Amino acid sequence: MRMHSRVIGGVLAATLLTQLSACGTLFFPDRRGQIEGQVDPIVVGLDAIGILFYVIPGLIAFGIDFATGAIYLPNNQYSVAPEKLREAIGADGKVDQIKLKAILHREIGRDLPLDDPRLIQHNGSVEQLAAYGLRPAA
Repeated sequence: MRMHSRVIGGVLAATLLTQLSACGTLFFPDRRGQIEGQVDPIVVGLDAIGILFYVIPGLIAFGIDFATGAIYLPNNQYSVAPEKLREAIGADGKVDQIKLKAILHREIGRDLPLDDPRLIQHNGSVEQLAAYGLRPAA
């Protein structure tokens, strides 16, 4: 019986350790979506510890953190308040791409390729607007 509980405990510990393999994505979910920046040495160190114990989960952790952008240090110049984006929403509730591109260029100083065919656009909902303190004005 004692050996059985040790095996279960060991499997549980190994499972939890591999679940924490993408440290940046789990510890800093607000950083997801960044595409460049300075690499966070803490996240790199935690991912490297994953490579030290388990090679495959450690490499997966690095891959996930780079793919999601969670490995980069936050940079406040890339955030735009939702209130400033209201100018880009037309009377019919549609987003005007030209106005949005101008607002983003003015606020963050970068030209983003909003007309890129690889750009994935999602439709929002009233609940999402309410989460940001906005009311639908269509």
